[in-house]
Amino acid sequence: MTSTTPTGPETAQRRRFAADAAHELRTPLAGLRAQLEEARLHAAETDLPRLLDATLRDVGRLEAILADLLLLTQVEAGAIPRLRPVDLTATVRAHAVPRPGGPGIRLRTLPAVIVNAVPGHLGRLVTSLLDNAGRHARRSIEVEVRRQDAIAELTVADDGPGIPARDRERVFELFARLDAARCRRRGGAGLGLTIARDIAHAHGGTLHVEDAHGGGARFVLRLPARHVAAHSRKCRMPHPL
Repeated sequence: MTSTTPTGPETAQRRRFAADAAHELRTPLAGLRAQLEEARLHAAETDLPRLLDATLRDVGRLEAILADLLLLTQVEAGAIPRLRPVDLTATVRAHAVPRPGGPGIRLRTLPAVIVNAVPGHLGRLVTSLLDNAGRHARRSIEVEVRRQDAIAELTVADDGPGIPARDRERVFELFARLDAARCRRRGGAGLGLTIARDIAHAHGGTLHVEDAHGGGARFVLRLPARHVAAHSRKCRMPHPL
């Protein structure tokens, strides 16, 4: 009996995914090993608190990558919990918190924009978009939540360099980096936007990127909205953070 090795686009994609995942995990592991071996060789001169801080950062990065890989496989396999009503506005406001030294965030929302979602997955989607904007914004991020008929819409725009039209689908690929060196310095593992789009699709929605007004990138999430009473839909008001 002869055996053949599977070939084709799907197999090639799996191999690339395995190679990229191994690379992403190898980097913090190599950092951990180097720091621990250095400490073992020079134990007397080792600054233990500094060593622990550095190694814990690498462990945190490993945990984040593994958690994202697990979530990605669950979403792609359709293994998600039952959807329930979730307030998209409240989710965005809970996560849209400026970081010290980071870009400012200007938030515009409608109250009680309700969607059917897995709360944790929706939160991960929102943080993926905010983290991506934070890595590329020069000074500010604009976040808006609104409702158009039966569609709930979230937009996250930054004032960074933007994304060329030819790359606007590629940014959603696994481990995609348009500028690998720059993104690695800023801490991106290349999984966030892939996860964000997969979560959007799993919730019956869409996610795409376009030009932001005045430059930069603008990510647009659209999800089916649940019906809310007319009296609960108020005029949009800006809420600078």
